[in-house]
Amino acid sequence: MSELQKYVDLTVEVITSDGRVIVGTFKGFDQTTNVILSSCHERVFSETEGVETLPLGLYIIRGDNIVLIGEIDLERDASVDLSEIRAAPITDITRR
Repeated sequence: MSELQKYVDLTVEVITSDGRVIVGTFKGFDQTTNVILSSCHERVFSETEGVETLPLGLYIIRGDNIVLIGEIDLERDASVDLSEIRAAPITDITRR
């Protein structure tokens, strides 16, 4: 759990088990890995159009829905033109 502490106040990308990509400032977490993001938005990918950005504001993501949390390099991220990116959305994770 202490590994998540290093992300507090950093901009992170969270990928969820239902294929959502959410970017925001990591504000906190609890013992079940629920996380709180502020100033966040969802990036919606498409094979035919650029990446759509949907504002979410303050957002809580349940720990059992998180697949990945990673720090974003703000300089590199700002240099990417999301309107030019075409990619298939991430599919849901199948639970067996």
